[in-house]
Amino acid sequence: MKRISKFPKFIFLILLSLLTFTSCLKDNDDNYSGGGQQEIIPDSFSEYFGSEISRDFLGTIIDKHHNPIEGVLITIGDDTALTDSNGVFIIKDATVNERFGYIKASKAGYIHGSRNVVPTNGTNKVTIMLLDANVTGTVNSGETGSVSLANGSSVNFDGNFIKEDGSDYSGTVNVIVHHLDPADDDMELQRPGMLYAQNSDGAERMLQTLGMLAVELRGSSGEELNLAEGSTSEIKMYVDPSLMAIAPATIPLWYFDETKGYWIEEGEATLQGNMYVGTVSHFSFWNCDIPAEAITLCISANNDENNPLNNLWLSITSATFGTTYGYTNEIGDVCGYVPSNESLELNVYSYDFCGSTPLYSEMIGPFSTDSNISITVQESSNIIEETIVGNFNTCDDNAVTDGYVQLKYGGQTFIDGVNDGTFEISLLRCEDDNTFKIKASDYVNLQTTDSISYTFTTPLTNIGTISACNAITEFIQYSIDDGDLTYVLDNINAEFYPDSPNYNGPTLNISGSSLNCFYMFGTIDETTYEGTYANYDWNDIDDSTTGFNIQECIDMSNTNNNVIYNLTSLGAVGEYIDINFSGTYEGYDGVPHSVTGVVHVLRDN
Repeated sequence: MKRISKFPKFIFLILLSLLTFTSCLKDNDDNYSGGGQQEIIPDSFSEYFGSEISRDFLGTIIDKHHNPIEGVLITIGDDTALTDSNGVFIIKDATVNERFGYIKASKAGYIHGSRNVVPTNGTNKVTIMLLDANVTGTVNSGETGSVSLANGSSVNFDGNFIKEDGSDYSGTVNVIVHHLDPADDDMELQRPGMLYAQNSDGAERMLQTLGMLAVELRGSSGEELNLAEGSTSEIKMYVDPSLMAIAPATIPLWYFDETKGYWIEEGEATLQGNMYVGTVSHFSFWNCDIPAEAITLCISANNDENNPLNNLWLSITSATFGTTYGYTNEIGDVCGYVPSNESLELNVYSYDFCGSTPLYSEMIGPFSTDSNISITVQESSNIIEETIVGNFNTCDDNAVTDGYVQLKYGGQTFIDGVNDGTFEISLLRCEDDNTFKIKASDYVNLQTTDSISYTFTTPLTNIGTISACNAITEFIQYSIDDGDLTYVLDNINAEFYPDSPNYNGPTLNISGSSLNCFYMFGTIDETTYEGTYANYDWNDIDDSTTGFNIQECIDMSNTNNNVIYNLTSLGAVGEYIDINFSGTYEGYDGVPHSVTGVVHVLRDN
């Protein structure tokens, strides 16, 4: 599939639940909307946010290499949390507003990060990339100085600095500077808040950025500094060549207010060559943006049976203002800002490598007020709809009430919160890959499962029960007739013979001699190894027979034996062998049964 370079690969990952739309037009100084109606500006900017509501949040914090960051302090209103080893945080019932939710992220060694969302009814999922706080250069108080980046962006200082309490600072000043380029795929993850702003008249605007400059000043003891009252700095901000065609000669400057959580207009910059040059009186993030009027739009995506479709990629295109993107959450919803009084083209895709042809297209709008619409995405013969369900227990076999499950498939990571011991993740996939991995985390007890491979059983894959016991390095578990899980946790041996002397091909022997007997034998394909196998019938074999057998410790006959085994991973010695199995069979007494199980063991030879 052709990838869209401006769409972050990780969103990852986890998935964006916000459409932040941008404009290429100058703002109207007369305070009139695009439809000719006079714009009404409230006395307080917060009146735009709507009433207070409670919403759930699940997010991932990553560094510039897309690695998770542990121990990040997350703040939403009065609620706080720390990210775990996967960089994930969960905050439930956080107090936010109907049109505005503000998430802050901070950790020593990184500059402050944040994100805004238009909250949806489901779990609001965000990803924030924190930028490192490495010192770019130093200046001294009482002296003029300058710090530059390789692309020519720079900051000049007059030498007057103050501490957070307003007192004068004297000494060396460490300057941290990052240029955020709209042409960079990761810019959407790095920028603070969302491109939502208060203009000089006090009206709300959405923004199209032509570049941002993040500047933090630290004293010799690490204390945060800023410019002294009455002091100013000249900033120069590089403009990518791809944006020069729409770059106006002068452009409003906006700073990000870390307390309020949105951008505020203050001053302007002029275009000099490929640089915007402006003067500022304090530091945080500074932004060169073109403003436009907007409304919030929420879209609900469902299938033919009116079931929500999550993890869908939506694009909204305006002939005047361009295109923006977003992902639907677990209840099929996505909300964000779009330009008011504009006809818009809505396209719906499966996630990025399944094809560039839309699954659904429609012209929508124009919208003059905040709006909600629903769409039905018809089934496609080229795309497979999958639902993965299961139970998630603590190590004590109790239902996890505060945790999450990560599903990795095709380079994407989907995360679903768990609050009652069950989970359900839906996605659309292509036919060329039918394996995925699951890892789950008990957020309260700080326990996790291993990453275990499974095979889709389209359209519904029930992986059974998984338990968060990360002290256990290998295990075998199975359930007969949907009964209690049987575990084999010790004295496990897993032996692979690529040239077995007694069989015409490679063999696997997996056994456990704890209180619960288990023995699995398999003859597998000598070239591909991994794949799907049927029952291995000892009484009906020839030189080409492959399959698995678990009869020795289970009352299982070969009669009507329809158990299917998926060998999803065959690692090297010391690495994991992953097998999941399910199906029906008859016992030796002729009574039918069903069985499901997972083998996650370390290879011994």
